[in-house]
Amino acid sequence: MIRSYSWSLGTALAALMLGPAASTSAPAQVAEPMAAASAVTAPVATQAAERATVEVAPPVAAPPAPAPAPAVDGDMTARIEALNPGAFVWHPERATAGPIEIVVSIPRQIAYVYRGGQLIGATTVSTGRPGHRTPTGTFPILEKDRDHRSNRYNDAPMPFMQRLTWDGIALHAGAIPGHPASHGCVRLPLAFARELYSVTRVGAVVHITDEAPSAETALATARGVGMAIATSAPVPAAAMTGAMR
Repeated sequence: MIRSYSWSLGTALAALMLGPAASTSAPAQVAEPMAAASAVTAPVATQAAERATVEVAPPVAAPPAPAPAPAVDGDMTARIEALNPGAFVWHPERATAGPIEIVVSIPRQIAYVYRGGQLIGATTVSTGRPGHRTPTGTFPILEKDRDHRSNRYNDAPMPFMQRLTWDGIALHAGAIPGHPASHGCVRLPLAFARELYSVTRVGAVVHITDEAPSAETALATARGVGMAIATSAPVPAAAMTGAMR
């Protein structure tokens, strides 16, 4: 009985160590964690996909471009129409870039200043009196002199002079009595002449017209009827200074 029992116990131990049960139990235990991991991974992937779908926003449309400022402001026009002799309106901030063009209306005794086609200022002026009529046409600014004086007219001061012709016509500061009173130049209020001088360059265009346009139509009118009548040919310095009016 003792021997039989010993064999049975040894056989049982061998069976436990080498039998089919021992060879199949380990894979089963490994497969179960893999299955569990797969079960956890699937919901995580699904949630990530859902978040990606929710978090993608549609592209934002660009805001519309602002409308360009009108060439002439209505309030500014009203102020121009109410100007008294010697008064002016000046708003250079309305246009900060572009070429300067000036339109002088002899009948209205007003000059309009445009930059890039936008009205930035207007002023009362005094053009040539009878016998010294201011010529009409389109003129480039030929020369600038902050402290010019006339050799022809008793060394008369002509501050902020901007020459339009070589025979003596210019823009410059002077008295504005409310009617034509110069020897042919276009007089401007002193403060306005200073401001205008600061924004112009040699070559800027000045239109002088016998028309009486409004601020809204002056530039288009002048461009349509203007004719270049000045010459930029060099002349002796004495002639340039002596002919100023």
